[in-house]
Amino acid sequence: MKCDSAFETLRRKKPLGETVNATTKLAKVLTTLDLTALGIGSTLGVGVYVLAGEVSKTTAGPAVILSFAIAAIASVFAGLCYAEFGARVPKAGSAYIYSYVTIGEFIAFVIGWNLVLEYAIGSASVVKGLSTYLDSLIDHAMSDAFKSFAAMHADALGDYVDFFAFSATMIFSLALALGVRESISINNIFTLTNLAVVLYVVVTGAFRADPANWRIPTEDVPTDRDQDFGVGGFAPYGFAGIIKGAAICFYGFIGFDCIATASEEARNPRRSIPLSIIISLSVIFVAYFCISTILTMMLPYYDQDVNAPLPHVFRYYGWTVAQYIVSVGAIFGLCASLMGAMFPLPRVIYAMSNDGLIFEFMGRIHQRFKTPLIGTLVAGFLTGTLAAIFNLDQLVSMMSIGTLLAYSMVAGCVLLLRYQTDDSSAESVFSSGQILNLAKLDTPTRTTSTLVTCSVSFYVLWCLGLSLVITQLEDSIDQWYSILLLCLFIVLIILTLTIISRQPRSNRDIVFTVPLVPWLPGLSILINIYLMTQLDVMTWIRFGVWILAGLVIYFAYGIWHSELRLKALANIADANSRSNLVDEKAFPGFGKDDTLATRL
Repeated sequence: MKCDSAFETLRRKKPLGETVNATTKLAKVLTTLDLTALGIGSTLGVGVYVLAGEVSKTTAGPAVILSFAIAAIASVFAGLCYAEFGARVPKAGSAYIYSYVTIGEFIAFVIGWNLVLEYAIGSASVVKGLSTYLDSLIDHAMSDAFKSFAAMHADALGDYVDFFAFSATMIFSLALALGVRESISINNIFTLTNLAVVLYVVVTGAFRADPANWRIPTEDVPTDRDQDFGVGGFAPYGFAGIIKGAAICFYGFIGFDCIATASEEARNPRRSIPLSIIISLSVIFVAYFCISTILTMMLPYYDQDVNAPLPHVFRYYGWTVAQYIVSVGAIFGLCASLMGAMFPLPRVIYAMSNDGLIFEFMGRIHQRFKTPLIGTLVAGFLTGTLAAIFNLDQLVSMMSIGTLLAYSMVAGCVLLLRYQTDDSSAESVFSSGQILNLAKLDTPTRTTSTLVTCSVSFYVLWCLGLSLVITQLEDSIDQWYSILLLCLFIVLIILTLTIISRQPRSNRDIVFTVPLVPWLPGLSILINIYLMTQLDVMTWIRFGVWILAGLVIYFAYGIWHSELRLKALANIADANSRSNLVDEKAFPGFGKDDTLATRL
């Protein structure tokens, strides 16, 4: 009985209707344009100035444009899931709040804790990139000065304390804390400047574009002992290179989910959230596609610079002014990315604090600025500290785990909520025919809802099995046992999705819905799990340490201060009070704290 009670405690859910209709203390000032600029700015940062050159030279060649196209499609799958939930549950917290209303409190806490990690490390890596970029422009004068009086000598830390990164982070945190409208206006300027520079690069680069660089013969490809440049042509590294490049390019689209965290501050979230997610992903793809096209046409793929391809190609043609313009664009792009990366973190902290799962003071809303002032400054201090003292080269991949796990969870939540039954629905008797809904039920029951929940759980296991086979048996993928395992998991995946698709769906009115359910969310889950299995073991170990720290907080504080627990206790106390009142009338003279059973 105690085990049942503990299990019910961990899976208690926030009521969907109550969550959606709850009033907010945050200022509702963001328009569709603001949200779109936030999504573009947070995503289209340094990636547009680095990613195309790096992937084209080492992984995909000119076919990097196809890699970006595949990555964009995979990102759209996740984006559509966020769009549906943003329209359904327009609340701060993004994947955290979505998990809370569909799966339960414990999983929601884990997802929220992951998002804190994702946004903190993401912000730290961006501000570190900004510091490094500016340092290179002034011939490393800043780093040399810091090394002279604040050097560090530890393998896990950086070479010096980066005071610039810490200061820049705190300045941006203060801007975010002093008002959403003001900070978003600054972000809009950064984003528009960044897009203008991208347009400038495309237009000016088109004058030097040569399609012959997409048809380089094999005999003209240089041979290098340290680097294999493939066989030339459009796809010198073959189809495998395109797919591998797509996996790398996928991370260039990470960041749009910050739109969903701003749902509670949008004027018309049910319309703005889906629209801004779709527009921002479209603009980001067009920017990546155009930049990679111009870059690989201006210079052969094997001559690209992996660290700064755009300044390199303009330097190659002697266009000094263009070099400076690109540098300015990169700085503005990094500032927009920093603003976009830092914006969601205090919102997730606010949502978790509001639900009682982390410390209450973190979510207090300032009466004048209408922002979680303390949470924003604490988040900024955490981010600034990471950027100032840690070597982030290995920590960046931890951000990927948090993001991919959140993407998978949101896609899974879409499936669960789409087939969810109303609390008033009648129970039905389970039969083997229900697996394929042979009775042709058109309204979900508790049985069909439970069947979908179990099917989604098994589907995640099948996706994990398929991903591990592809990852671990890559060198022997053509062996009979590998092919057998691949076929087995593919059949199980298709069968499970078929079972889900046959179940009756909820008839609730939704402003925006993901098409091709359950196939499209299912494919999104598969892609995300596959990318997670590509991460190294040390990344998973660090991730485990972070999760362990979060579990200590949850079981020591969150589980006892949960808003749902306090409400349940209040309801029990109220029911006991009414019961005692009735007992007092029926049995005058007894103390009101005595139970009826004791009196009898």
